[in-house]
Amino acid sequence: MKEDRKRLKDEYKRGRREAGVFQIRNTANGKVLVVSALDLPGLMNRHRFELAAGGHMNRALQSEWDEFGGEAFAFEVLDRLVPREGTDPRAELKTLEDLWLERLNPYGDRGYNEPKATPDEKLRRIAARRLQEG
Repeated sequence: MKEDRKRLKDEYKRGRREAGVFQIRNTANGKVLVVSALDLPGLMNRHRFELAAGGHMNRALQSEWDEFGGEAFAFEVLDRLVPREGTDPRAELKTLEDLWLERLNPYGDRGYNEPKATPDEKLRRIAARRLQEG
């Protein structure tokens, strides 16, 4: 029994997971959340579970999920990434996500994503935090 469990766990770790970008689309108002994932099915299931349980980290999305109900939301794969053997797909995945964010512009009234900070904004935040800490 224990050996079977270990073997299954090892097979899972070695297995190829489907990477890509998906959106959670509110069919009532058209707003979307764009998300990239190294494991598309796994992360989509996680988001569904968190929303259904009322504990999603995106408060605006959670609020509208509660208001409209889960049946008003569609989980849709926008793009799949086929990783090349021996490469880390994270950089390609980030680029793919950035392309979809630029294309869909899911901010403010159009979606649930927060605009990404520029490098200068990130540095200003770090400096401000350090000043506050003393």
